[in-house]
Amino acid sequence: MSTALLEVKNLKMHFPIEEGLLFKKQVGAIRAIDGISFEIKAGETLGLVGESGCGKSTTARTIAQLYKATEGEIIFNGRDLASLDSRELLSERKNIQMVFQDPYASLNPRMTVTEIIAEPLIIFKNRGLMTISKKEITERAEFLMEKVGLSSFFRNRYPHEFSGGQRQRIGIARALALNPKLILADEPVSALDVSIQAQILNLLADLQSEYNLTYLFIAHDLAVIEYISTRVAVMYLGKIVEVSSSKVIYKKPLHPYTEALLSAAPIPDPEIEKKRKRIVLSGDVPSPDRARTGCYFYDRCPKKMEICKNNIPELTETGEGHHVACFLYFSP
Repeated sequence: MSTALLEVKNLKMHFPIEEGLLFKKQVGAIRAIDGISFEIKAGETLGLVGESGCGKSTTARTIAQLYKATEGEIIFNGRDLASLDSRELLSERKNIQMVFQDPYASLNPRMTVTEIIAEPLIIFKNRGLMTISKKEITERAEFLMEKVGLSSFFRNRYPHEFSGGQRQRIGIARALALNPKLILADEPVSALDVSIQAQILNLLADLQSEYNLTYLFIAHDLAVIEYISTRVAVMYLGKIVEVSSSKVIYKKPLHPYTEALLSAAPIPDPEIEKKRKRIVLSGDVPSPDRARTGCYFYDRCPKKMEICKNNIPELTETGEGHHVACFLYFSP
């Protein structure tokens, strides 16, 4: 955990808003990601947390090059992914795999489990990027089924014959097929029952330990993030507002938005729950379709100051790897 496997620098992802039927004209943009920077060290788990619509999933998809970034750099293993040609990018993609949120929608219903897990291997073989026999592909698929807790006896079954938790295990096995270094887990347990969530989280932790995997783990459930993450990044309206170790950020949050998020998370202790103070934010999350001249959290912040209105706080270190974007802790 000494070197950064992934570095994201000033990343922006704006989706154009267009008008017109025949002659389309851009009249604005949805600023899903509006200038974020972070790094993930090899072997660690960075938890990315925030409200729905804040840009978490867009961040993962842009890192995976499913979206072409509007601006910024995505440096993986020392290479800027945006500067690679199509063949170089495909070759690098074997090291970056995704586990999607919905296990019902992310698997092809017309393919058997073996075919689903083997598909990445077949693609790389057909493109001349991997030398592997048909027998080895089948053996690899069956091995991965066993590794994620599914019997290879079910190798010829289809996705509809499995439960939600089993389908997510299939998705994890597919992500492991090419021996990746980084896995982008986009809310992989949010569609599952709580008891199944624990099983999947434990599976991911065991696989990380065994294969030295690095995770970007996206979730809106703070308990899930606390359990699995080494460090936590808090996102609001396309911006990262706080980054710190999991232990520190849950004990001593600095940003008013992080404080509000943690106060909303239930604690399974009636005595503590009875005494603690809930921070209720006013208003709704603003629309991401306009540029802002001040702090993105200004409209809802219970601690806002005059300086916040026309100045955007930068993510600044306050000590021991704890970064926060808030004028309560520094001046521009």
